[in-house]
Amino acid sequence: MSKQEVGLRTVFVSDRATARRLTKVKLVVLDGEHAGKSFEVAKSRVYVGRSRVNDITIEDSSISSTHFELRAEEDGFLLRDLGSTNGTRLGGCRIREAWLEPEVSFRAGHTTFKLTTMGEEVEIPLSRDEHFGGVIGRSVAMREVFATLSKVAPSELTCLIEGETGTGKERVARAIHDESRRQSKPYVVLDCSSIPRDLMESYVFGHEKGAFTGAVSQRTGAFEQAHGGTLFLDEIGELDISLQPKLLRVLESREFKRVGGAKTVRADCRVIAATNRDLRAMVNEGTFREDLYFRLSIVNVLLPPLRDRRDDIPLLVEHFLKDVWKSRPDRPQLRLTASAMDMLLSYTWPGNVRELRNVIVRAANLASGSAIEREDLQLGAAGLLSVASTSSTSSSMSSPGTGATSGGYEHGFSVDISEPFKDAKQEVIERFEIAYLERLMEAYEGNISQASSATGLTRYHLRELLKKYDLK
Repeated sequence: MSKQEVGLRTVFVSDRATARRLTKVKLVVLDGEHAGKSFEVAKSRVYVGRSRVNDITIEDSSISSTHFELRAEEDGFLLRDLGSTNGTRLGGCRIREAWLEPEVSFRAGHTTFKLTTMGEEVEIPLSRDEHFGGVIGRSVAMREVFATLSKVAPSELTCLIEGETGTGKERVARAIHDESRRQSKPYVVLDCSSIPRDLMESYVFGHEKGAFTGAVSQRTGAFEQAHGGTLFLDEIGELDISLQPKLLRVLESREFKRVGGAKTVRADCRVIAATNRDLRAMVNEGTFREDLYFRLSIVNVLLPPLRDRRDDIPLLVEHFLKDVWKSRPDRPQLRLTASAMDMLLSYTWPGNVRELRNVIVRAANLASGSAIEREDLQLGAAGLLSVASTSSTSSSMSSPGTGATSGGYEHGFSVDISEPFKDAKQEVIERFEIAYLERLMEAYEGNISQASSATGLTRYHLRELLKKYDLK
Protein backbone atom coordinates (compact mmCIF):
# COMPACT_ATOMS: atom_id res chain seq x y z
CA MET A 1 0.00 0.00 0.00
CA SER A 2 1.50 3.34 -1.04
CA LYS A 3 1.58 6.48 1.06
CA GLN A 4 -1.15 8.05 -1.08
CA GLU A 5 -3.52 5.34 0.12
CA VAL A 6 -3.06 6.10 3.81
CA GLY A 7 -3.39 9.19 5.95
CA LEU A 8 -6.28 11.63 5.82
CA ARG A 9 -8.85 11.54 3.05
CA THR A 10 -11.41 14.31 2.61
CA VAL A 11 -14.87 13.26 1.45
CA PHE A 12 -16.63 15.68 -0.93
CA VAL A 13 -20.31 15.92 -1.83
CA SER A 14 -21.06 18.36 -4.67
CA ASP A 15 -17.59 19.92 -4.31
CA ARG A 16 -18.10 20.56 -0.57
CA ALA A 17 -16.11 18.68 2.05
CA THR A 18 -18.43 16.78 4.37
CA ALA A 19 -16.04 14.61 6.42
CA ARG A 20 -12.46 13.44 6.77
CA ARG A 21 -11.45 9.82 7.04
CA LEU A 22 -8.31 8.74 8.83
CA THR A 23 -6.59 5.45 8.05
CA LYS A 24 -6.10 3.53 11.30
CA VAL A 25 -2.56 2.27 11.67
CA LYS A 26 -0.45 0.56 14.32
CA LEU A 27 2.99 1.68 15.43
CA VAL A 28 4.83 -1.62 15.89
CA VAL A 29 8.01 -1.90 17.97
CA LEU A 30 10.44 -4.27 16.25
CA ASP A 31 13.21 -4.45 18.86
CA GLY A 32 14.20 -3.20 22.30
CA GLU A 33 12.35 -3.52 25.59
CA HIS A 34 8.91 -3.18 23.95
CA ALA A 35 9.69 -5.56 21.06
CA GLY A 36 6.51 -7.04 19.60
CA LYS A 37 4.27 -4.44 21.21
CA SER A 38 2.03 -2.30 19.02
CA PHE A 39 0.20 0.99 19.63
CA GLU A 40 -2.94 1.96 17.76
CA VAL A 41 -2.85 5.34 16.02
CA ALA A 42 -6.39 6.65 15.59
CA LYS A 43 -5.72 10.41 15.76
CA SER A 44 -4.40 12.73 13.10
CA ARG A 45 -1.50 13.83 15.33
CA VAL A 46 0.39 11.55 17.73
CA TYR A 47 3.45 12.32 19.87
CA VAL A 48 5.91 9.58 20.85
CA GLY A 49 8.65 9.69 23.49
CA ARG A 50 9.81 8.70 26.94
CA SER A 51 7.64 11.17 28.88
CA ARG A 52 4.09 10.42 30.01
CA VAL A 53 2.86 13.62 28.33
CA ASN A 54 3.07 11.82 24.97
CA ASP A 55 0.28 9.86 23.33
CA ILE A 56 2.64 6.86 23.16
CA THR A 57 5.25 6.35 25.88
CA ILE A 58 8.36 4.29 25.13
CA GLU A 59 10.59 3.31 28.05
CA ASP A 60 13.95 3.57 26.36
CA SER A 61 16.69 5.82 27.76
CA SER A 62 17.99 6.49 24.23
CA ILE A 63 14.67 8.08 23.26
CA SER A 64 14.08 11.74 24.12
CA SER A 65 11.25 12.89 26.37
CA THR A 66 9.23 13.87 23.29
CA HIS A 67 11.11 12.29 20.41
CA PHE A 68 8.97 12.34 17.25
CA GLU A 69 5.54 13.12 15.90
CA LEU A 70 3.34 11.19 13.48
CA ARG A 71 0.97 13.44 11.57
CA ALA A 72 -1.70 12.18 9.19
CA GLU A 73 -2.18 14.42 6.16
CA GLU A 74 -3.71 14.16 2.70
CA ASP A 75 -0.43 12.81 1.30
CA GLY A 76 0.03 10.14 3.96
CA PHE A 77 1.79 10.01 7.33
CA LEU A 78 4.47 12.58 8.04
CA LEU A 79 7.22 11.54 10.45
CA ARG A 80 8.80 14.56 12.21
CA ASP A 81 11.76 14.47 14.57
CA LEU A 82 11.20 16.97 17.41
CA GLY A 83 14.78 17.94 18.09
CA SER A 84 15.68 14.63 19.74
CA THR A 85 19.15 13.99 21.15
CA ASN A 86 19.88 10.69 19.37
CA GLY A 87 17.88 11.46 16.25
CA THR A 88 15.32 9.73 14.06
CA ARG A 89 16.68 7.65 11.17
CA LEU A 90 15.03 6.40 8.01
CA GLY A 91 16.99 4.24 5.58
CA GLY A 92 20.14 4.87 7.57
CA CYS A 93 19.85 8.66 7.24
CA ARG A 94 19.07 11.00 10.09
CA ILE A 95 15.97 12.95 9.12
CA ARG A 96 14.11 16.02 10.28
CA GLU A 97 10.89 14.95 8.58
CA ALA A 98 9.85 12.47 5.90
CA TRP A 99 6.74 10.89 4.39
CA LEU A 100 6.50 7.42 5.87
CA GLU A 101 5.54 4.42 3.78
CA PRO A 102 3.63 1.57 5.51
CA GLU A 103 5.78 -1.43 6.50
CA VAL A 104 8.98 0.63 6.17
CA SER A 105 11.01 0.62 9.39
CA PHE A 106 12.59 3.65 11.00
CA ARG A 107 14.68 4.11 14.12
CA ALA A 108 14.33 6.47 17.08
CA GLY A 109 17.25 6.26 19.48
CA HIS A 110 17.99 2.54 19.77
CA THR A 111 14.42 1.39 19.06
CA THR A 112 13.10 0.37 15.63
CA PHE A 113 9.48 0.97 14.60
CA LYS A 114 7.24 0.49 11.60
CA LEU A 115 3.71 1.56 10.66
CA THR A 116 1.25 -1.18 9.77
CA THR A 117 -2.18 -0.42 8.31
CA MET A 118 -5.22 -1.92 10.05
CA GLY A 119 -7.59 -1.86 7.07
CA GLU A 120 -10.01 0.46 8.86
CA GLU A 121 -10.86 4.15 8.74
CA VAL A 122 -11.95 6.57 11.45
CA GLU A 123 -14.42 9.23 10.33
CA ILE A 124 -13.67 12.73 11.58
CA PRO A 125 -16.81 14.89 11.35
CA LEU A 126 -16.79 18.40 9.91
CA SER A 127 -19.17 21.13 11.01
CA ARG A 128 -21.71 22.23 8.44
CA ASP A 129 -21.31 25.80 9.63
CA GLU A 130 -18.63 28.29 8.63
CA HIS A 131 -18.52 29.79 12.08
CA PHE A 132 -18.63 28.91 15.75
CA GLY A 133 -19.66 31.88 17.84
CA GLY A 134 -17.38 34.72 16.83
CA VAL A 135 -14.86 32.45 15.09
CA ILE A 136 -15.21 32.05 11.32
CA GLY A 137 -13.69 29.72 8.74
CA ARG A 138 -14.77 27.55 5.83
CA SER A 139 -11.59 25.47 5.51
CA VAL A 140 -11.64 21.78 6.34
CA ALA A 141 -9.20 22.40 9.22
CA MET A 142 -11.44 24.98 10.90
CA ARG A 143 -14.67 23.08 10.31
CA GLU A 144 -13.03 20.12 12.05
CA VAL A 145 -12.26 22.43 14.99
CA PHE A 146 -15.86 23.72 14.99
CA ALA A 147 -17.20 20.15 15.14
CA THR A 148 -15.06 19.54 18.25
CA LEU A 149 -16.08 22.83 19.86
CA SER A 150 -19.78 22.12 19.36
CA LYS A 151 -19.37 18.98 21.48
CA VAL A 152 -17.06 20.55 24.06
CA ALA A 153 -18.92 23.82 24.72
CA PRO A 154 -22.05 22.38 26.44
CA SER A 155 -19.89 20.28 28.78
CA GLU A 156 -18.01 21.36 31.90
CA LEU A 157 -14.69 19.96 30.68
CA THR A 158 -11.48 21.93 31.19
CA CYS A 159 -9.97 22.89 27.81
CA LEU A 160 -6.47 23.72 26.65
CA ILE A 161 -6.35 25.78 23.45
CA GLU A 162 -3.00 25.66 21.64
CA GLY A 163 -1.81 27.64 18.66
CA GLU A 164 0.57 30.27 17.41
CA THR A 165 0.22 33.93 18.37
CA GLY A 166 -2.65 35.52 16.49
CA THR A 167 -4.56 32.35 15.61
CA GLY A 168 -7.62 33.39 17.66
CA LYS A 169 -7.27 31.46 20.91
CA GLU A 170 -9.10 34.07 23.00
CA ARG A 171 -11.94 34.24 20.48
CA VAL A 172 -12.32 30.46 20.68
CA ALA A 173 -12.38 30.60 24.49
CA ARG A 174 -15.05 33.29 24.39
CA ALA A 175 -17.06 31.26 21.85
CA ILE A 176 -16.94 28.20 24.12
CA HIS A 177 -18.30 30.32 27.00
CA ASP A 178 -21.02 31.90 24.83
CA GLU A 179 -22.21 28.48 23.66
CA SER A 180 -22.14 26.94 27.15
CA ARG A 181 -24.71 26.73 29.93
CA ARG A 182 -22.71 29.42 31.75
CA GLN A 183 -23.16 32.02 29.00
CA SER A 184 -25.19 34.41 31.20
CA LYS A 185 -22.55 34.33 33.94
CA PRO A 186 -19.20 36.19 34.13
CA TYR A 187 -16.43 35.61 31.62
CA VAL A 188 -13.10 36.58 33.20
CA VAL A 189 -9.78 36.81 31.35
CA LEU A 190 -6.48 36.52 33.24
CA ASP A 191 -3.40 37.13 31.10
CA CYS A 192 -0.64 35.21 32.86
CA SER A 193 2.06 36.99 30.82
CA SER A 194 1.15 40.52 31.89
CA ILE A 195 1.04 40.19 35.71
CA PRO A 196 4.17 40.66 37.87
CA ARG A 197 5.37 37.42 39.43
CA ASP A 198 5.01 38.65 43.03
CA LEU A 199 1.38 39.71 42.44
CA MET A 200 0.22 36.66 40.46
CA GLU A 201 -1.14 34.72 43.44
CA SER A 202 -3.17 37.75 44.53
CA TYR A 203 -4.61 38.18 41.03
CA VAL A 204 -5.57 34.49 40.83
CA PHE A 205 -6.88 33.88 44.37
CA GLY A 206 -7.34 37.35 45.85
CA HIS A 207 -5.97 38.59 49.18
CA GLU A 208 -7.11 39.80 52.59
CA LYS A 209 -6.44 43.26 53.95
CA GLY A 210 -2.94 43.42 55.44
CA ALA A 211 -1.81 40.16 53.80
CA PHE A 212 1.33 41.92 52.55
CA THR A 213 2.77 45.42 52.24
CA GLY A 214 0.40 47.48 50.12
CA ALA A 215 -2.65 45.25 50.73
CA VAL A 216 -4.75 48.09 52.13
CA SER A 217 -8.04 46.36 51.40
CA GLN A 218 -9.46 42.96 50.52
CA ARG A 219 -9.11 41.94 46.87
CA THR A 220 -11.29 39.48 44.96
CA GLY A 221 -9.24 37.15 42.74
CA ALA A 222 -10.01 35.81 39.28
CA PHE A 223 -11.59 32.59 40.55
CA GLU A 224 -14.11 34.52 42.65
CA GLN A 225 -14.79 37.05 39.89
CA ALA A 226 -15.65 34.18 37.54
CA HIS A 227 -18.03 32.52 40.05
CA GLY A 228 -20.72 30.65 38.10
CA GLY A 229 -19.07 31.48 34.79
CA THR A 230 -15.80 30.88 32.94
CA LEU A 231 -12.20 31.74 33.82
CA PHE A 232 -9.90 32.05 30.82
CA LEU A 233 -6.21 31.67 31.71
CA ASP A 234 -4.42 33.16 28.72
CA GLU A 235 -0.73 32.33 28.12
CA ILE A 236 -0.77 29.66 30.81
CA GLY A 237 2.80 28.74 29.83
CA GLU A 238 3.96 31.98 31.49
CA LEU A 239 2.59 30.97 34.91
CA ASP A 240 5.44 30.78 37.42
CA ILE A 241 6.19 27.20 38.45
CA SER A 242 5.94 28.14 42.15
CA LEU A 243 2.23 28.94 41.65
CA GLN A 244 1.42 25.89 39.54
CA PRO A 245 0.86 23.49 42.49
CA LYS A 246 -1.71 25.89 43.96
CA LEU A 247 -3.55 26.15 40.65
CA LEU A 248 -3.54 22.36 40.37
CA ARG A 249 -4.99 22.07 43.85
CA VAL A 250 -7.86 24.42 42.99
CA LEU A 251 -8.63 22.55 39.76
CA GLU A 252 -8.80 19.26 41.65
CA SER A 253 -10.55 20.34 44.87
CA ARG A 254 -12.45 23.38 43.56
CA GLU A 255 -11.50 25.18 46.78
CA PHE A 256 -8.91 27.84 47.66
CA LYS A 257 -7.98 30.48 50.22
CA ARG A 258 -7.19 34.11 49.60
CA VAL A 259 -3.62 35.21 50.29
CA GLY A 260 -3.41 35.87 54.02
CA GLY A 261 -6.86 34.38 54.62
CA ALA A 262 -8.10 31.39 56.63
CA LYS A 263 -11.54 31.00 55.05
CA THR A 264 -12.00 28.36 52.35
CA VAL A 265 -13.71 29.70 49.23
CA ARG A 266 -15.57 27.48 46.79
CA ALA A 267 -14.48 27.83 43.15
CA ASP A 268 -17.51 27.38 40.90
CA CYS A 269 -16.24 28.20 37.43
CA ARG A 270 -15.16 26.47 34.29
CA VAL A 271 -11.48 26.86 33.39
CA ILE A 272 -10.19 27.31 29.85
CA ALA A 273 -6.46 27.82 29.27
CA ALA A 274 -4.50 28.85 26.19
CA THR A 275 -0.86 28.95 25.19
CA ASN A 276 1.36 29.61 22.20
CA ARG A 277 4.18 27.65 23.83
CA ASP A 278 4.94 23.93 23.62
CA LEU A 279 3.85 22.74 27.05
CA ARG A 280 5.11 19.21 26.37
CA ALA A 281 8.60 20.59 25.86
CA MET A 282 8.23 22.70 29.00
CA VAL A 283 7.23 19.62 30.98
CA ASN A 284 10.34 17.85 29.69
CA GLU A 285 12.48 20.88 30.64
CA GLY A 286 10.97 20.99 34.14
CA THR A 287 9.42 24.45 33.71
CA PHE A 288 5.80 23.23 33.64
CA ARG A 289 4.31 20.60 35.93
CA GLU A 290 3.31 17.34 34.30
CA ASP A 291 0.27 16.86 36.55
CA LEU A 292 -0.98 20.37 35.78
CA TYR A 293 -0.56 19.72 32.06
CA PHE A 294 -2.73 16.60 32.30
CA ARG A 295 -5.34 18.47 34.37
CA LEU A 296 -5.61 21.33 31.89
CA SER A 297 -5.55 19.24 28.71
CA ILE A 298 -8.63 17.12 29.34
CA VAL A 299 -9.70 18.48 25.95
CA ASN A 300 -7.06 19.79 23.55
CA VAL A 301 -8.04 22.23 20.81
CA LEU A 302 -5.25 22.93 18.31
CA LEU A 303 -5.79 25.99 16.10
CA PRO A 304 -4.04 25.81 12.72
CA PRO A 305 -1.92 28.77 11.57
CA LEU A 306 -3.35 30.92 8.79
CA ARG A 307 -0.75 29.65 6.28
CA ASP A 308 -2.35 26.18 6.65
CA ARG A 309 -5.90 27.46 6.12
CA ARG A 310 -5.58 29.88 3.19
CA ASP A 311 -9.08 28.88 2.05
CA ASP A 312 -10.35 31.09 4.89
CA ILE A 313 -8.59 34.28 3.78
CA PRO A 314 -11.36 35.54 1.39
CA LEU A 315 -14.01 34.91 4.07
CA LEU A 316 -11.95 36.65 6.77
CA VAL A 317 -11.23 39.61 4.50
CA GLU A 318 -14.95 40.03 3.77
CA HIS A 319 -15.69 39.91 7.51
CA PHE A 320 -13.03 42.51 8.38
CA LEU A 321 -14.14 44.85 5.59
CA LYS A 322 -17.72 44.71 6.89
CA ASP A 323 -16.45 45.63 10.37
CA VAL A 324 -14.60 48.64 8.90
CA TRP A 325 -17.69 49.73 6.99
CA LYS A 326 -19.87 49.49 10.13
CA SER A 327 -17.52 51.90 11.89
CA ARG A 328 -17.53 54.24 8.86
CA PRO A 329 -20.99 53.94 7.25
CA ASP A 330 -20.56 57.30 5.50
CA ARG A 331 -18.08 55.71 3.05
CA PRO A 332 -18.92 53.03 0.44
CA GLN A 333 -18.05 49.46 1.38
CA LEU A 334 -14.64 48.54 0.03
CA ARG A 335 -13.60 45.49 -1.96
CA LEU A 336 -10.25 43.96 -2.89
CA THR A 337 -8.96 43.77 -6.44
CA ALA A 338 -8.10 40.30 -7.75
CA SER A 339 -4.41 41.20 -7.67
CA ALA A 340 -4.62 42.30 -4.03
CA MET A 341 -6.39 39.06 -3.07
CA ASP A 342 -3.72 37.01 -4.85
CA MET A 343 -1.11 38.85 -2.81
CA LEU A 344 -2.90 37.98 0.43
CA LEU A 345 -3.16 34.34 -0.62
CA SER A 346 0.57 34.14 -1.37
CA TYR A 347 1.72 35.70 1.92
CA THR A 348 3.05 33.52 4.76
CA TRP A 349 1.22 35.37 7.61
CA PRO A 350 3.66 35.03 10.52
CA GLY A 351 1.18 36.99 12.66
CA ASN A 352 -1.76 34.84 11.54
CA VAL A 353 -5.36 36.13 11.64
CA ARG A 354 -4.46 39.08 13.85
CA GLU A 355 -1.94 40.28 11.27
CA LEU A 356 -4.48 39.83 8.45
CA ARG A 357 -7.01 41.95 10.33
CA ASN A 358 -4.45 44.70 10.95
CA VAL A 359 -3.45 44.68 7.27
CA ILE A 360 -7.07 44.97 6.08
CA VAL A 361 -7.99 47.72 8.56
CA ARG A 362 -4.90 49.72 7.60
CA ALA A 363 -5.46 49.21 3.86
CA ALA A 364 -9.13 50.21 4.18
CA ASN A 365 -8.08 53.51 5.70
CA LEU A 366 -5.31 54.13 3.16
CA ALA A 367 -7.23 53.20 0.01
CA SER A 368 -8.09 56.22 -2.13
CA GLY A 369 -10.91 54.65 -4.14
CA SER A 370 -13.61 52.04 -3.64
CA ALA A 371 -11.16 49.16 -4.15
CA ILE A 372 -8.11 48.13 -2.16
CA GLU A 373 -5.16 47.78 -4.49
CA ARG A 374 -2.08 45.62 -4.09
CA GLU A 375 0.05 48.58 -3.01
CA ASP A 376 -2.45 49.51 -0.25
CA LEU A 377 -1.68 46.25 1.60
CA GLN A 378 1.94 47.17 2.42
CA LEU A 379 3.00 43.57 2.99
CA GLY A 380 6.64 42.79 3.69
CA ALA A 381 8.46 41.23 0.72
CA ALA A 382 10.06 38.63 3.03
CA GLY A 383 6.64 37.11 3.67
CA LEU A 384 5.69 36.71 0.02
CA LEU A 385 6.10 33.30 -1.57
CA SER A 386 8.44 33.47 -4.56
CA VAL A 387 7.43 32.04 -7.92
CA ALA A 388 10.32 30.73 -10.04
CA SER A 389 9.98 31.21 -13.77
CA THR A 390 10.25 28.11 -15.95
CA SER A 391 10.92 30.13 -19.06
CA SER A 392 14.53 30.15 -20.22
CA THR A 393 14.01 33.51 -21.87
CA SER A 394 12.99 35.18 -18.62
CA SER A 395 16.43 34.69 -17.13
CA SER A 396 18.32 35.90 -20.21
CA MET A 397 18.81 39.54 -21.13
CA SER A 398 18.82 40.78 -24.72
CA SER A 399 19.84 44.11 -26.09
CA PRO A 400 17.60 47.11 -25.36
CA GLY A 401 14.86 47.65 -27.86
CA THR A 402 14.82 44.12 -29.32
CA GLY A 403 11.12 43.64 -28.56
CA ALA A 404 8.75 45.59 -30.79
CA THR A 405 6.41 46.47 -27.93
CA SER A 406 8.63 45.86 -24.90
CA GLY A 407 10.42 49.15 -25.01
CA GLY A 408 13.39 47.56 -23.23
CA TYR A 409 14.70 44.14 -22.26
CA GLU A 410 13.09 41.01 -23.73
CA HIS A 411 11.43 38.86 -21.00
CA GLY A 412 9.64 36.25 -23.10
CA PHE A 413 6.40 38.24 -23.34
CA SER A 414 5.27 41.48 -25.00
CA VAL A 415 4.10 44.59 -23.21
CA ASP A 416 1.93 47.32 -24.69
CA ILE A 417 3.28 50.58 -23.27
CA SER A 418 0.28 52.50 -24.66
CA GLU A 419 -1.76 51.05 -21.80
CA PRO A 420 -1.62 52.37 -18.23
CA PHE A 421 1.01 50.54 -16.17
CA LYS A 422 -1.53 48.86 -13.89
CA ASP A 423 -3.58 47.48 -16.79
CA ALA A 424 -0.52 46.28 -18.69
CA LYS A 425 0.82 44.53 -15.60
CA GLN A 426 -2.51 42.82 -14.96
CA GLU A 427 -2.58 41.49 -18.53
CA VAL A 428 0.90 39.98 -18.11
CA ILE A 429 -0.12 38.37 -14.80
CA GLU A 430 -3.23 36.88 -16.37
CA ARG A 431 -1.28 35.48 -19.34
CA PHE A 432 1.22 33.92 -16.95
CA GLU A 433 -1.52 32.40 -14.79
CA ILE A 434 -3.33 30.88 -17.78
CA ALA A 435 -0.13 29.38 -19.20
CA TYR A 436 0.94 28.09 -15.79
CA LEU A 437 -2.43 26.52 -15.01
CA GLU A 438 -2.70 24.85 -18.43
CA ARG A 439 0.75 23.29 -18.06
CA LEU A 440 0.02 22.31 -14.46
CA MET A 441 -3.26 20.52 -15.17
CA GLU A 442 -1.70 18.79 -18.17
CA ALA A 443 1.22 17.55 -16.04
CA TYR A 444 -1.06 16.19 -13.30
CA GLU A 445 -3.84 15.01 -15.63
CA GLY A 446 -6.41 17.24 -13.95
CA ASN A 447 -5.75 15.91 -10.42
CA ILE A 448 -6.46 18.93 -8.17
CA SER A 449 -5.00 17.37 -4.99
CA GLN A 450 -1.66 16.45 -6.56
CA ALA A 451 -1.39 19.76 -8.41
CA SER A 452 -2.11 21.81 -5.29
CA SER A 453 0.48 19.85 -3.27
CA ALA A 454 3.11 20.38 -5.96
CA THR A 455 2.54 24.14 -6.25
CA GLY A 456 1.85 25.11 -2.64
CA LEU A 457 -1.61 26.41 -3.59
CA THR A 458 -4.60 25.28 -1.58
CA ARG A 459 -7.13 23.20 -3.47
CA TYR A 460 -9.70 25.98 -2.96
CA HIS A 461 -7.39 28.63 -4.44
CA LEU A 462 -6.44 26.39 -7.37
CA ARG A 463 -10.09 25.64 -8.14
CA GLU A 464 -10.93 29.35 -8.00
CA LEU A 465 -8.12 30.19 -10.44
CA LEU A 466 -9.32 27.48 -12.83
CA LYS A 467 -12.88 28.84 -12.64
CA LYS A 468 -11.60 32.38 -13.18
CA TYR A 469 -10.13 31.42 -16.57
CA ASP A 470 -12.75 28.77 -17.39
CA LEU A 471 -10.11 26.02 -17.47
CA LYS A 472 -10.99 22.37 -16.87
